[in-house]
Amino acid sequence: MFGKVIDKKEYVSFITEYKTSMYRIAYGYLGDESKSLDAVDEAVYLGYKHLKELREPQYLKTWLTRILINECYKIIRKCSRETATDVLPEEVVVESEFKLPLKMALQELEEDLKKVIVLRYFGGYTIAETASILNIPEGTCSTRTRKALGLLRLELVDQKGE
Repeated sequence: MFGKVIDKKEYVSFITEYKTSMYRIAYGYLGDESKSLDAVDEAVYLGYKHLKELREPQYLKTWLTRILINECYKIIRKCSRETATDVLPEEVVVESEFKLPLKMALQELEEDLKKVIVLRYFGGYTIAETASILNIPEGTCSTRTRKALGLLRLELVDQKGE
């Protein structure tokens, strides 16, 4: 795919192809359009800034996805420390009433299960690619996928029945 070292033109070409997947992954973690776009922008910037540190050019996609996931976690940590003093409690209640059932169910998953689902179904990665990104065995990735899908199915059925 790339030569020994990735140049600016190759990087821009790759980002142009991959940015939609990056956004879907970020949205899966953050659930917010603006924050997701910020995470993608920052990951693209950091990827370019540290491009010389990439030892194996064929792993650009995996490397950049890890950077993106780290950016998502930074945003999550930052948001959890902030208090929304300018938002009235009534506004928060109204906003939460209109959340999509899948988004709510996804947020309820344990973090290790959520990571697998976001990468597999929002990012479009295979079991092998997801396992590589998360540094876990493929069998573990497959098991977590099945478990998470089962839990999501139960949660969505429960929500539908209410």
